[in-house]
Amino acid sequence: MNSHAPAASPILSIQRGDAEGVERRSTHSHPEPVLLGSSGATLMGTVGSRDWLIPPGYGLWVPGGLEHGGTVLHEGELSILHLDAERCPITWTEPTGVAIGPLLRELITHLTWITPDDPSRSLSEALLFELLTPLATHDIQVSMPADPRISAIAERLLSDPADPRDLTDWADTVHASARTLSRLFPAETGLTFADWRTRVRIRAAIRLLGNGTSVNATARAVGYGRPSAFIAAFRRITGHTPGTYLNADPRP
Repeated sequence: MNSHAPAASPILSIQRGDAEGVERRSTHSHPEPVLLGSSGATLMGTVGSRDWLIPPGYGLWVPGGLEHGGTVLHEGELSILHLDAERCPITWTEPTGVAIGPLLRELITHLTWITPDDPSRSLSEALLFELLTPLATHDIQVSMPADPRISAIAERLLSDPADPRDLTDWADTVHASARTLSRLFPAETGLTFADWRTRVRIRAAIRLLGNGTSVNATARAVGYGRPSAFIAAFRRITGHTPGTYLNADPRP
């Protein structure tokens, strides 16, 4: 569904709908900034030379003029807000990850359905922008490798973060030596295989915790046999304990 705001609004239009799995959007640019938010879809957004994993409950701010595109990894609902660069109070000049919590989702829904002259519009828009808080890079970005051998590994881990295989196990599957894979991961992602997988697992864990899954069940679901190991990894990546995220919006 498309919603067009009045001329004085900082929101030019809102698009909401379901994105189909493996749908790819070609790279393009436009002068206005864009806020993309996911309610149910998992997206891989590309801005310039960087790839961003956007799971449900997260969003990505894309400044105007930057080349961007993306792929739908898992289908679900998403929203796209095109914004007036002159009127928008957000002036971030770099792609920026944000949390899209329940209140933000409801505000976007409300703004989609109300009329341009609705008396609640200006207050709703002001609250929406007030709630947009930048996330630290590690909370949203996962660099995706281009090499087909480790790309196959990365895609598998995105779909199943609990996959326990190490690079020795993966070597036969992708027809490359463990030593080659060990070299390729940091060269293409900036992280070792272990560190890259940990970030994917912690990101998946945040969503489970936010939905009320217990810490122990979440640890098992994302591949940790011992809750203590999961808690230590979680604290190292986010700076918080997993309990901070239980039944809460995923905030930094």
